[in-house]
Order: sequence, then C-alpha cells, then structure tokens
Amino acid sequence: MDLLTVERRGKIAVLTINRPDAMNALGAPGDGDQVAAACAEINADPSIRCVVLTGAGRAFSAGGDVKAMQARTGAFAGSGVEIREGYRSNIHRVVRAIYGLEVPSIAAVNGPAIGLGCDVACMTDIRIAAEEAKFGVTFLKLGLIPGDGGAWLLPRTIGMSRAAELLFTGDVIDARTACDWGLVSKVVPRESLMDAALDLANRIAEQPPHALRLAKTLLKQGQTASYDTIMEMSAAAQAISHLTEDHMEGVAAILEKRKPRFAD
Repeated sequence: MDLLTVERRGKIAVLTINRPDAMNALGAPGDGDQVAAACAEINADPSIRCVVLTGAGRAFSAGGDVKAMQARTGAFAGSGVEIREGYRSNIHRVVRAIYGLEVPSIAAVNGPAIGLGCDVACMTDIRIAAEEAKFGVTFLKLGLIPGDGGAWLLPRTIGMSRAAELLFTGDVIDARTACDWGLVSKVVPRESLMDAALDLANRIAEQPPHALRLAKTLLKQGQTASYDTIMEMSAAAQAISHLTEDHMEGVAAILEKRKPRFAD
C-alpha cells in the first residue's frame, strides 16, 4: 500500500498518511521516495498554494514501526553503517521533503503524533489538533535518540525548556497542553478538524502565489540566518515582488476598495 494518498481540492493539496492498521507508522523502505516525489510535484506546481497533512484512521502517526525494530527488519536491518544510511536516504527524506515544501503547510493532527510522527507534524508550518490528539517524543523510552532532526526543530517550535522536558521524560501530552505550549495553534473537535484545516488553507490560498512562497522562504530562513542576511534577502525578494502583476493588482484593489483577483 502506498504511504500517501494525495487529493487535490482547488488550490490545496491534501496529503494523508495512509497506514491506518499500523497507526500510520513511518520509515519503511521506500517511504522517503514517496514523500519526496509528492512534495516535489507540489513544489513544481504553481497552482498549489497550501498543503494539508493528516493521517488516516485514529492516528496522525505513531512514529517508527516498533515491530520492525524488534525484528531488526526494514529500516532497522543490517549493520550500524547500513542503518545510518537507511536514516539518511529514507527517513531523512521524509522529513526533509515536508520541511522543504515551498508552499505553506498545515498539519491536521487527528490523533497520536508520537516520535517520528510528532517530528513530522513539527516540519509543517502550522498545526491544528483534534481534541483526541496526543504528542510525544518518546525515543528515550526505546533506548533511542531523535534520529530524524527533531532535536534541531523541536526547540525552535516550543523553546528549549519545553523541548528538553518532552525529550528527557518521554511524556506524552494532550492536545490542550500542546496548545498551551505553542506546539499547535488550535484545538477543535475531531469532526471539525478537516473543516478547520481547509478553512485556514483556503484563506492562505487567497494570497498571491509568488509572494506567498517568498514569504515562507523568509520566515523559515529567519529561524537560523543572521539579521543582516535576512535584511538582504528581504530587499531582494521585495524587489522581485514589486515587479509582479499581483503587486499591481493588490494596489489597485485597495485603491478601488474591492477584493483582489490574484493570478491562478
């Protein structure tokens, strides 16, 4: 079964992790190729303005396949060198592809997001959670460490103290706590989750496509680049934006007191 299903809803792409019988476990051989291919298609399609990522069934993703870990099969087979290369060429491709989406991304977290699943959710720009959602980075309980880049991203998402607490204790927090900590933006009833995510995605999709992608690039680079670097990048991106039809349309719409009609 394919890991992902991809559904197009107007200017929005909905990606669903589709292994409900295994609580949407990630990291099987070939997963990186599938996710990278789907994200590359999205990046190459200028008509897509936003991505919604969710899980099939009752989980967003429970992370790595623990049964495969026990059996030392799949991504966890072979020597230390082979396992390392499996992370670099497969599991890292999953998180790099999602983090590398050029359009804004929203995780609609419908249930448990644990370990790699939590880190995948953090690779998106915005997270909305169902009331039943739970979050944890429980690697230490398995005698492991975050092998997927979570140790870099989680402190940037919720701060070092909260990230350290989650990682060092292995605690699993509920959706309301995740919202209080800034891990998610909003908590909604499960039956309203996709409607809330799509409503937000549609509001994002109303923005001009080129400026939207440039804005996401600046926001991401701003997490690690110096102030002077961001200022230079901002000047260059703004110069490009000033010369677009969408800029002229936005100015005209304000002066004419109407809703702008940006390019498709």
